[in-house]
Amino acid sequence: MYLIKKNDKLSLTLEGKNAITGYLFLLPFIIGFLAFMFLPILESLRMVFSNVKISQEEAGFSMEYIGLESLNKVINIDPNFRRFLLEEIGRMLLIVPAIIIFSLFVALILNQEFKARGFVRAIFFLPVILSSGIMVGLETNNSLLNNMADIIKEGNLMKSSVTKVLEDILVAEGAASDFMGYIFRVINQIYDIAMASGIQIIIFLSALQTIPISMFEAAKIEGATSWECFWKITFPMVSSLILVNIVYSVVDYFMRTDNRVMEKIIQAIVKDLNYGFGTAMAWVYFVSVISIIGIAMAIISKRVYYYE
Repeated sequence: MYLIKKNDKLSLTLEGKNAITGYLFLLPFIIGFLAFMFLPILESLRMVFSNVKISQEEAGFSMEYIGLESLNKVINIDPNFRRFLLEEIGRMLLIVPAIIIFSLFVALILNQEFKARGFVRAIFFLPVILSSGIMVGLETNNSLLNNMADIIKEGNLMKSSVTKVLEDILVAEGAASDFMGYIFRVINQIYDIAMASGIQIIIFLSALQTIPISMFEAAKIEGATSWECFWKITFPMVSSLILVNIVYSVVDYFMRTDNRVMEKIIQAIVKDLNYGFGTAMAWVYFVSVISIIGIAMAIISKRVYYYE
């Protein structure tokens, strides 16, 4: 209820005032979306069901309705799209949980009192800056980094990795398991995980700083250990931000330019100028990502703790 009746007059409740504040923060995005993105999205949806022909003479294009032909080509005929999509979903299921755990762990450390805490926080935020468009361009055009990348790829082809020796020992001794295999794969991708965790660390850090210190003091008086304080106080209080970070991490992962599905879509639209097929892939990809986010939210939101 956003309205309450006081002295025969309707007035906003605290929840209503917070809702209005939230809508005001969203208003610039809504205006920008309607002004600059809504019509292009509708145009791309038309392209999915059309054969787009480029006209060099008129410096434009024309669309001929072909129904579900492009979607059928994407889903049933193209030999790579479904395979790439399933592979990327599998990689996402590997990386996103590791990003959430790593981000929460680092945020817990950065929330402690120690010297040069601000400097250390800035270091963990550097991946956000380094992954921006300008830095990615510099990295792409840097011959030294390209040579290093080639060496790393050659090493991977030779089955070398950070955990290869330990993994071989455990396999030889029969101590390896599916869980240990997951841990090895996460460790081998720790660079990508750290580079993708900057925003999540900040979100968790802001959530940790909103937890009243009095709650921990009361728990300590009752004899609670640090481990119990984490599971009974810290984790429930930041659980709503875990959901936010999961949604952000999933979207961020699927928007990466080194994503094989994204590469295929860019190849079709930008290089091959096959707008109908490319937009069909993009919309199938979009629906797949939205479905994954919806399933994740439906499962996790039931266990999220909200507090006033």
